[in-house]
Amino acid sequence: MDNKQFVTQIADINEDFAQWYTDVVIKTELVDYGPVKGTMVIRPYGYAIWENIQKDMDQRFKAAGSKNAYFPLLIPMSFFTKEAEHVEGFAPEVAVVTHAGGAKLEEPLAIRPTSETVIGTMYSKWIQSYRDLPVIMNQWCNVMRWEKTTRPFLRTSEFLWQEGHTVHATEEEAMEETIKMLNVYRDFMEDTLAMPVFCGRKTDKEKFAGAVATFGLEAMMLDGKSLQAGTSHYLGQNFSKAFDIKFLDKDSKLKYGYTTSWGTSTRMIGAIIMTHGDQRGLVLPPKVAPIQVIIIPVAAHKGGVIEKAKEIEAKLLALGVRAEVDTRDMSPGWKFNEWEMKGVPLRIEIGPRDIENNQAMIMRRDNLEKSAISLDTLDSEILKLLDTVQKDMFLKAKNNRDTRIVEADSLEGILNGVEGKNFVKVGWCGCRECEDKVKETASATARVMCDEEGVPEKCAICGKPAKHKIIFARAY
Repeated sequence: MDNKQFVTQIADINEDFAQWYTDVVIKTELVDYGPVKGTMVIRPYGYAIWENIQKDMDQRFKAAGSKNAYFPLLIPMSFFTKEAEHVEGFAPEVAVVTHAGGAKLEEPLAIRPTSETVIGTMYSKWIQSYRDLPVIMNQWCNVMRWEKTTRPFLRTSEFLWQEGHTVHATEEEAMEETIKMLNVYRDFMEDTLAMPVFCGRKTDKEKFAGAVATFGLEAMMLDGKSLQAGTSHYLGQNFSKAFDIKFLDKDSKLKYGYTTSWGTSTRMIGAIIMTHGDQRGLVLPPKVAPIQVIIIPVAAHKGGVIEKAKEIEAKLLALGVRAEVDTRDMSPGWKFNEWEMKGVPLRIEIGPRDIENNQAMIMRRDNLEKSAISLDTLDSEILKLLDTVQKDMFLKAKNNRDTRIVEADSLEGILNGVEGKNFVKVGWCGCRECEDKVKETASATARVMCDEEGVPEKCAICGKPAKHKIIFARAY
């Protein structure tokens, strides 16, 4: 099968981006559809990406002072009623268990959509004194939110994520934690996922249900839409008061703690696909790619070819590179095309003529460039090349984003900007009416505030004095 035949298995990325995305996640065997509507089965290739994400993030969380724990999947419904804004925000998405063991339950149980309520309940038992603070815990788990419209990784009824939950003695410490974790996420996304993000505060309309303030990370996808890749929430004392999280302070007074929560999910895999992909399929950053180097024997039936391929593999594995030899009974061309579709960062081709010339051919997936490398220095050159690919992918994504940011000073300007598949930065007065008007007129939502860039004089929607500079975009 030639490359043209492979490419025609995938919808045109420029003509039908949504179908291109669906084709890619299915044909590269990242996921399949689960038997229950809205669920997904994460296949080994997709789960390996998640494992690499999880391993990297887990190290960062622990370095930031977090410890892992695990809390129950089932939460008494009465817990949700304790924080009014929280229950109102999640009510439409909550799946409820009413029967178990052949009998109706005395109290319905929610399948966790998020864990502030159950974790808050446990924290109220464990925290007694200022000496117990801060408490900084994270859990890796699944959650369920009964979504009406679903798409693999981006929005499914059940998904995998991590959620951090902390308690602090003061407002200042809690806010510091909120911003610290926002920056941990940003560093991870830009360094590991090669995905540039805008970080900033969300509007009250877009904030997490029950939060005092939500800070988000927004990434631009290839189609110009924004994807919220992660959030960090300052919860103030809302959940502390709802769940009685108190501590005896140094002044012998009983006080409510200040809490935060922060989370990211398997949605990041969707973000990788839509940030870096192309018409041939996936383009994976080396740091999360399940296979970083695929080795393809050419004329494998000839003596010494398979042996040399495995020798290269062994050297790379010894260096910590995720390398693999494809020894399947398929033509080299077929293998080239399949591994290109699967987004493997580097391909090594080795055949009798290459061995004779003491070299191998290398192809980069990110820019499709081929070059010859001496077998004497191949292992060290591969390490350098993986690092170069990682950095170049970030710069390419950043350039794509930065050239599609426009500023506007009118509602018409916002509409034209998003119609052109851009992020639009504008002055905003801070009122909900103007925010709603943008959504009604341009089908765009407020993503994050970027006041640090300087606030324009007037609101682009109503013309009143602006309080913030904000990004509007169409979003997933």
